[in-house]
Amino acid sequence: MTRTDLLSIWHDFKTEILCLGISGIALIFSMLMPASFPVDPSWAAIVLCGAPIIREAVVGLVTNFDIKADVLVATALVASVIIGEDFAAGEVAFIMQLGALLEEATTARARAGIEKLVRISPRSARFLKNGRELMGNAEDVHEGDMLRVLPGETIPADGVVTGGQSSVDQALLTGESLPVDKGEGDDVYSGTVNLYGTFDMRATKSGKDGAIQRMIRLVQSADAGKAKVVRLADRWATWIVAGAFSAALVTWVVTGEIIRAVTILVVFCPCSLVLATPTAIVAAIGNLTRHGMLVREGDALECLADVNLCAFDKTGTLTMGTPSVRELRSLRPDFNQEKLYRLAAAAERRSEHPLGRAVVQGYFEIHQSPLTEAEAFRMIPGRGVSALVEGVVVLAGNTAFLAEKGIVPSTEALHAAEPLIQEGCTLIWLAADGSLAGFLALSDTLRPDAGATVKALTASGITPVLLTGDHENAARHIAGKLGMKEWHADCLPEDKMRFMDRHERVCMIGDGINDAPALKRAYVGMAMGGMGSDIAVDAADIVLVRDGIGEVPHAFRLARRMMQAIRFNLTFSMALNFAAIILAALGLLNPVTGALVHNAGSVAVILHSALLLKWEKTS
Repeated sequence: MTRTDLLSIWHDFKTEILCLGISGIALIFSMLMPASFPVDPSWAAIVLCGAPIIREAVVGLVTNFDIKADVLVATALVASVIIGEDFAAGEVAFIMQLGALLEEATTARARAGIEKLVRISPRSARFLKNGRELMGNAEDVHEGDMLRVLPGETIPADGVVTGGQSSVDQALLTGESLPVDKGEGDDVYSGTVNLYGTFDMRATKSGKDGAIQRMIRLVQSADAGKAKVVRLADRWATWIVAGAFSAALVTWVVTGEIIRAVTILVVFCPCSLVLATPTAIVAAIGNLTRHGMLVREGDALECLADVNLCAFDKTGTLTMGTPSVRELRSLRPDFNQEKLYRLAAAAERRSEHPLGRAVVQGYFEIHQSPLTEAEAFRMIPGRGVSALVEGVVVLAGNTAFLAEKGIVPSTEALHAAEPLIQEGCTLIWLAADGSLAGFLALSDTLRPDAGATVKALTASGITPVLLTGDHENAARHIAGKLGMKEWHADCLPEDKMRFMDRHERVCMIGDGINDAPALKRAYVGMAMGGMGSDIAVDAADIVLVRDGIGEVPHAFRLARRMMQAIRFNLTFSMALNFAAIILAALGLLNPVTGALVHNAGSVAVILHSALLLKWEKTS
């Protein structure tokens, strides 16, 4: 947690933090003060932390007849005060309010993602009116307006290119790892970035209804539509409260001794029951921290234990998110692969395009020889590059670029490239001195741990699904390579979010801004913390700090083990309480020994939960 996060939490919850601080100090003084001290300092905790709990329990019970664990806690607080167990009452109130503060603080931090989305929204636009170029606000763009976008600028509205060529970074919306070439008639979207060329466009939607604005609305609506998890203790609360009051009332009526009835309420003081869930969760969170995962939402692990379907984004999640040269094919006998690669790398050396940089990096990774400085270098946005290298005129680009120079790949060349295209590769066609010389195939690379992760999840009964904004060939290739039977290509943010709505218990794992709505809406959202965007991290419940997915299966296994521990803790607590009730009803326990029994139960629950700190699956 950064200094900014801490300052934000202090600003939003300073009253609650001050109350907890005073209560904690009061409890410490209560333990140190002699019994003869006139006023137990624990009363500070009872008033500051306990009173809100009692008020909320009464309001929920009276207005909605909503019986949850806080009703049980309120009952225990009152019963503890009645028999003089002031410290026990203050301790329970302090623990409950501390947990509530942590939950509210993590919820507040999630709002930061929407604020960041608003900050990256386009602010200005270049209007073309009566042959003049005028600057204005992006919000003032209306359907039909003519706009101009220069290199490096954010596209202000959704529209269609009417003139010019460029390459656009659409990772914001689709998560595609490579820029998309744009020419006349192609669609462009607000919030995406124009990289190289200048183009004119006609707005098809107003600035207020563009893709980035829709993204903001999706993130805002995603959290509202996400169902809250009902904790196990709350599910059992109705029966527990009814049982405690019934037992106390029957005992009072039968024996006529109110002290026995009060003792029953004391031994039913839900310390161990209240601690059963949070202690296990805290221990599991500590375990995941050691494995490079940060849990941002308190109920994330409870949800994770119920997940039966895991959806993965492709670029940056299953893959590294950066292109690399996969294959080089020479189509002329006078150019061996080393020479062709050298000429292509020298021609691309001054290129700013990610594909060009990948070609140069790939060459130096394989060959140690230096590159000749290219002459007459020229970059054509959305097409490719041309340069004079070692006396050879080299062209490197797409088929449209070569066609403009009168070079058309032969049927044999297209046949050779087709399998690579089907696998989702991007091709750079190479020409030398006016004739086709070969091509380079580039693709995103799988993470080293992707295959093992998918296999482990499948073995655990969790179905992996691929959701990607990339095109169909790339999606099919990656899914087939990883053994995924279900995949969906060309997904926009709203498509991924609709997938979350169609399935009840989905864990979404992603890294980009385009994944934020789905991460927010998913039953559990996991974000890549290293290279993932801040907005995706803010939308997620769990962050993979080490920026790898190899520990994801451990998180699922640990979540299930944690729920087993919680169920054991709850069962043990209930059994102990019922046994104590019987003993109290028979007069074998008084309030003092009853308090000792339920405190012993709390210690046992804590020790059992602590075993999760270093839990590892052995087989």
